Amino acid sequence: MNKKEHVPAHIAVIMDGNGRWARQQGFARIRGHKQGVDSVREITRECAKKNIQQLTLYAFSQENWKRPQREIKFLMKLLKEFLISERKEVEENNIRLTAIGRIQGLPDDIQKEIALSIEKSRKNTGMILCLALNYGGRAEIVDAAQAIARDVKNGKMNIGEIDEETFKHYLYMKNMPDPDLLIRTGGDMRVSNFLLWEISYAELWVTPVCWPEFRKEHLEIALNDYRRRERRFGGLG
Repeated sequence: MNKKEHVPAHIAVIMDGNGRWARQQGFARIRGHKQGVDSVREITRECAKKNIQQLTLYAFSQENWKRPQREIKFLMKLLKEFLISERKEVEENNIRLTAIGRIQGLPDDIQKEIALSIEKSRKNTGMILCLALNYGGRAEIVDAAQAIARDVKNGKMNIGEIDEETFKHYLYMKNMPDPDLLIRTGGDMRVSNFLLWEISYAELWVTPVCWPEFRKEHLEIALNDYRRRERRFGGLG
């Protein structure tokens, strides 16, 4: 495979800068979130075309509950509309939708739409689109540790059997490949409690471009930068 063809199997994205973009344009913060849906659609399409195996989007973190109630209510409404309106898009692009996070902590109507979208796309064979919803990296590790502790207590596992591979099978998506490339928009240099276990050896790419303006040309810049990197995983290459 030559450099031009080389693409990451799994891209994870921290979609940051919606509120900042809106303020810069003189709009309310919620306008940035609405505009960001167009970016989700374009980047999802483009990744599917490029034969990316999985795209994981940080859509709503556990920390986002700290935001004003008006904004949270709008985000839930926007999420519900997205799940419903994008089912045709998901089907046309042969995408399989899934979700990670403490889904049970979301409103009942949102949980229903997530479950329906997952079921409708279950037999699709193309790219996996994974939405991180009510998600926190530390919470995922805590949930996995508690599940392992229960199995040890119930005699299903011995403590000596616990290793990294075992632990991974208790994460939200046990068969999810680790991200090869983590993209963060909006310019901040932090991972914000996202996929803490899974991004151990991900290549990081940060852009000052805010998410509502992020388009396929920006994705291509990220992929070109990824192609130039040598991934050593702690070795010498």
